[in-house]
Amino acid sequence: MNKNELIKILNDWNFWQKDIETGIKRDAYLNSLEQMLQSGQIMLITGARRSGKSFLMRQLAKKIVERGADKNQILIVNFEDPRFVDLNTDLLDQILETYQEFLRPKEKPYIFLDEVQEVAGWEKWARTVHELGKAHIIISGSNAKLLSRELATVLTGRHLDLTVFPLSFEEFLKFKNISIKSEIDLAGKDIEIKSLLTNYLENGAFPKVVINDAKEKILLAYFDDILNKDLIRRFRIRKGEKIKSLIKFYLSNISSPVTFSSLGKFLGISTDTAEKFSSYLENAYMIFFLKRFSYTVKEQEKSPRKVYAIDTGLANTVGFRFSGNWGKLAENIVFLHLKRKAIVNPNLEIYYWKDARHNEADFVVKEKTAVKEIIQVCWNIDDSKTKKRETNSIVKAMKSLNVETGLVITEDYEGEEFVGNKKIQFIALRKWLLFGL
Repeated sequence: MNKNELIKILNDWNFWQKDIETGIKRDAYLNSLEQMLQSGQIMLITGARRSGKSFLMRQLAKKIVERGADKNQILIVNFEDPRFVDLNTDLLDQILETYQEFLRPKEKPYIFLDEVQEVAGWEKWARTVHELGKAHIIISGSNAKLLSRELATVLTGRHLDLTVFPLSFEEFLKFKNISIKSEIDLAGKDIEIKSLLTNYLENGAFPKVVINDAKEKILLAYFDDILNKDLIRRFRIRKGEKIKSLIKFYLSNISSPVTFSSLGKFLGISTDTAEKFSSYLENAYMIFFLKRFSYTVKEQEKSPRKVYAIDTGLANTVGFRFSGNWGKLAENIVFLHLKRKAIVNPNLEIYYWKDARHNEADFVVKEKTAVKEIIQVCWNIDDSKTKKRETNSIVKAMKSLNVETGLVITEDYEGEEFVGNKKIQFIALRKWLLFGL
């Protein structure tokens, strides 16, 4: 590829001669990236495909320019552009050389490499450019563990990570031009917010899906991209139909316990293959697993794990939909909210709790050595038997873990109740997502 062809491609993705779309700001992530930039280390932005990583990179680039850098100091390279061929370090060298020749940056440039996992040998190239002080390096990719492992082999202690999720409920409302700053604001718009929460549960929170009408079409395209690019091609999987069936099983059974042995039997594959395929899905941010709370690692590892989806819209579109699954969707949303908090605070750990008599609490939140919170999700609490069952289960968990107050997240019901000396707080999901943990 000659330099004139290269600079034409690069010009399409950069601010040099025009403004480019940066989307709606996601301030929490942007603030974290700005802090990371001060470290001088390589920055790695990971997360599910289409979760907003590319737009965050553009927002950071724009912020750097607003703070005084010349536009020519910014180089954004999107390796999913089909005009790039032979994705290897020779291409990276050629891109850098072409950029320097045509743009002639006067100060140390900021190089943004988007979906860099497509490029063979990128990690050594990034290390060399970083260590020689040629550029600030910001990288994005859709496979956290592989990217981190690749970087760790050559950049031990020299990179910082940020994981990007689809929109939180607060961000979702921002994308709908709604700002809720207090519980008084929420009370004034409660009917509208409740309706939007239903939308959030049903259609999910991928940014493009939120702002477009063709939601199912976009979600199916995302599924195909993740399946083919991040799984089958990346891991050279020959049993494509098996991993597709596995994905559909997981997305049809969100918020449910699973074992690899039962999955293997169900799909006609070995337990080892079921576990290996499942790790691929987790690495690609399609699903997450939640371990059972126990004070022994052995007990945690041998117990079934609960599975959650990166996005409830994806689960509804790809998985088997059935009426009355709002509780499962709500539990998945609560998990994702807790997962975001755990990414920000590495001292937080999340588990589910279950005793020998099958009493279960959906979430145990542990901070360092102490259990911080026990959470039960009970969407429809109008039925007295359901309420009693869920209340009894969380109380047993509270007694077992020596916690005085438990939280039950509902569709609407709010209040406080005591069972013996244990206090249970009931809160509506929409309020908890905006003002809870």
